[in-house]
Amino acid sequence: MQTKNSIEVGKYLVSPMIKPQDDGSFAASVSIRSGRGMASHDRVMRFTPRFISQRAAMRYATAEGLAWVRAH
Repeated sequence: MQTKNSIEVGKYLVSPMIKPQDDGSFAASVSIRSGRGMASHDRVMRFTPRFISQRAAMRYATAEGLAWVRAH
């Protein structure tokens, strides 16, 4: 799984991830981390849509992660 373009937003670190699938599509997920050291918390969201390009998967994961941060 690739991680690229982590974005710091306040106390959160949003890290979109993509994973190539056997059928040539791409899966998207995002890690949202807060805190430091032993007090850190990492939420990972995996999404069901599959994407035809890495770029589309990365955009979706980034947008979903940032939307979650804005809501919390």
